Amino acid sequence: MPREVLALLEPQAGGVYLDGTLGGGGHARLILEAAPTARLIGIDRDPAAIVRAGGILAPWQTQVSLHQCTFDCAAELVAELGIDGLDGMLLDLGVSSHQLDTADRGFSFRFDAPLDMRMNPQEGATAADLVNDLAEKQLVEIFFRYGEERYARRIARNIVAQRVERPFLRTFELAELVRRCIPKGKPQRIDPATRVFQALRIAVNAELEQVEKGVKQGIRLLKPGGRLVVISFHSLEDRMVKQLFREAATACVCPPRLPICRCGRTPEVEILTRKGLKAQETEIAFNPRSRSAVLRAVRRLG
Repeated sequence: MPREVLALLEPQAGGVYLDGTLGGGGHARLILEAAPTARLIGIDRDPAAIVRAGGILAPWQTQVSLHQCTFDCAAELVAELGIDGLDGMLLDLGVSSHQLDTADRGFSFRFDAPLDMRMNPQEGATAADLVNDLAEKQLVEIFFRYGEERYARRIARNIVAQRVERPFLRTFELAELVRRCIPKGKPQRIDPATRVFQALRIAVNAELEQVEKGVKQGIRLLKPGGRLVVISFHSLEDRMVKQLFREAATACVCPPRLPICRCGRTPEVEILTRKGLKAQETEIAFNPRSRSAVLRAVRRLG
């Protein structure tokens, strides 16, 4: 959603902007093209993303600094760089197209690949570790909470039974088991394995925990008038972003029965998108993955 991002972020000459989910550097490049004298801080946990973005942003290398870390470390990084506030921050949540399309990363069951799913392949437990080591109850919680999978118990029970004979190491193995667990009926709109793979990816990368921390930090890091723009790709992320924005935009939280405000709370932000913005049909035709994107934005108040 490049046009919508730029319209809401409003990059200004000399401003300081943070792209907390650098990916391939596409949004960062648009920001610098719109404001050629701006300073840009790029963050991504994936070392491959840092390398790709470095090439794309080479024309602005004197204005750009790239950092391999997670966006919930933004406050610490900004302090280390001696920056007193941001004019804008962008979070494009979820897995990147490059990660999905790189077979050996294990994010997609379109490829027979190692069951990995780590956005930073250099650290942390893999999806295979979770599937083979967690208790049945823990797997049920992951599939139901992060994937909203109605057959979570059946899938977890079958995983635990099968892994006794042979651990799950490949994407195809897990996807095929999930499909066998789903009752046959009317045609599915999505592959039955989709929700389980989504849930494992979110759990492996602690994505929702980072969204909460990252959005809260982003609001605090903005200068008055600064803008935070967030793109979500599934309902769990979007609900969390929507709620965090509402909380930050709320004034008095005193009980209704009190005649005057005692809490003294004032809103931190103004919500710029009363309803989440969706991708236009022209963009969906060009990039089908944008169909599920929801964009929300706030402006920091003085």
